[in-house]
Amino acid sequence: MTDTVTTTSMIEVTDVGIRFKRNRRSHRSFKDLFSSRARRARPDEFWALRHVSFTVNAGEAIGVVGRNGQGKSTLLKLVAGVILADEGSVDVKAGTAPLIEITGGFVDDLSVRDNVYLTAGLHGMTRHQIDERFDDIIGFADIGDFLDTPYKHLSSGMKVRIAFAVITQLDEPILIVDEVLAVGDKGFREKCYRRIEDMLAQGRTLFFVSHNEKDLRRFCTRGLYLEGGALALDSDIGSVLDRYNTDYGA
Repeated sequence: MTDTVTTTSMIEVTDVGIRFKRNRRSHRSFKDLFSSRARRARPDEFWALRHVSFTVNAGEAIGVVGRNGQGKSTLLKLVAGVILADEGSVDVKAGTAPLIEITGGFVDDLSVRDNVYLTAGLHGMTRHQIDERFDDIIGFADIGDFLDTPYKHLSSGMKVRIAFAVITQLDEPILIVDEVLAVGDKGFREKCYRRIEDMLAQGRTLFFVSHNEKDLRRFCTRGLYLEGGALALDSDIGSVLDRYNTDYGA
């Protein structure tokens, strides 16, 4: 009798398209909201992504590769639920821990302590869970001397440390990362790398946008290569990076 390996899809992106205005923020009218989602872009609009389809299974580590302006961060924000597609569908089947613009949502005039409780609570952690993990959060961020300091007085590096420490305490099965590891000193980056590797070892699913080839090879087994808002290649991370380097390498 042959064993059957069952895979569970965590993210399903089907024929997705999204458009933006070229020179200013897009303000949708009521007519837009009730019109066909498949209409053509107007002259002042462009498709940031179009006809993009792929599936991510539980436990996969996906790296999204491409030049600036090719739709990488847009795709990540679609998966994170920050923005909505104009065409197609994005079905994320479990909760996400979003490391995207991670210092957003913190309140400048609140203390570090109050911000930890507020931000973790907004991401779904209970007061009891935060109490249990508070020391781990503060210890990871190495920010214990500033617990009662207003958040606005922290350095940019300290803000990133506390935000990363909070988000990576979430129990969500999908981790979404956008270039956040480019910030901070070398020692803290390595600490972040080890935390992400621990989360992957627990079976988490990773969706990772980065320009850093070393990081992509370290964390990811599969790659998505975006070019001109389209999915040019979906393959193992080595093949995707080789293709990208052939197209645009020095």
